[in-house]
Amino acid sequence: MIPAAFEYHAPGSIGEATALLVKFGDEAKVLSGGQSLIPLMKLRLAGPRHLVDINGIPDLAYIREADGFLRIGALTRESELEESDLVRTRYPLLHDTCQVIADPLVRNLATIGGNLAHGDPANDHPATMLALGAEVVAIGRKGERRIPIASFFTGPFATALGPDEILVEVRVPIPPPRSGGAYLKLERKVGDFATAAVAVQLALGANGACEQVGIGLTNVGLTPIKAGQAEAALKGKRPDDKAIQRAAQLAADASQPSEDLRGPVEYKKDLVRVLTARALKRALERAGGR
Repeated sequence: MIPAAFEYHAPGSIGEATALLVKFGDEAKVLSGGQSLIPLMKLRLAGPRHLVDINGIPDLAYIREADGFLRIGALTRESELEESDLVRTRYPLLHDTCQVIADPLVRNLATIGGNLAHGDPANDHPATMLALGAEVVAIGRKGERRIPIASFFTGPFATALGPDEILVEVRVPIPPPRSGGAYLKLERKVGDFATAAVAVQLALGANGACEQVGIGLTNVGLTPIKAGQAEAALKGKRPDDKAIQRAAQLAADASQPSEDLRGPVEYKKDLVRVLTARALKRALERAGGR
């Protein structure tokens, strides 16, 4: 199908872009990679009167460690994250995630900022960022704002971004020694949204107990889910098989899936349990705990 008519804007700075969002309000949408927005426009499920393309704004694509964070510019493409040696060696959870997002053609255009700002609970990065304890940086007419990822997703396709704000950076805390992470996803075919997926990030102390634990769930609720009770069940404890199975069950209990063509509720909950246990074991291996 063909999108409805719209006016195209190509600002050269964040200031110009936020001014356009202020001017046009709800009639404007930000375009970054376009891999979610453009299909919705073609299907007439979205019909912005004004499209604000931020791809011409400089210095919004980078991957670097600074000030205690892995800092990722919002226009960084998924393929750039996938190919980054820094991400591959120090952030295996993030690297796992990039590899299973859609397909290579999409990853060449899709951006991490767009993935998060779209607010789709079926997208892969939200759960990963919940597990990593990330934060996003947004800029609007009132200046810069840092938003913890745990409070960023407010509903289906809804985020804490203000109508005049643009997500400009993602910040992931640099992991301590003996850290590991993993993302496991079950999909019907390559490039599909997850039937369910689980992100795990943990850090082990000198005694082998879990000092830090993050668990995020994909596509089993109206928003990405942070499995807080499962995290608490592991924190401060040695992650033996019994503890892992207990945490996996708590993660399944935290999930709130709906029945659809990918399966019934009971199946998806049990899938969360299985994937959580497997992701925890893989993260432990990467942390040097097994």
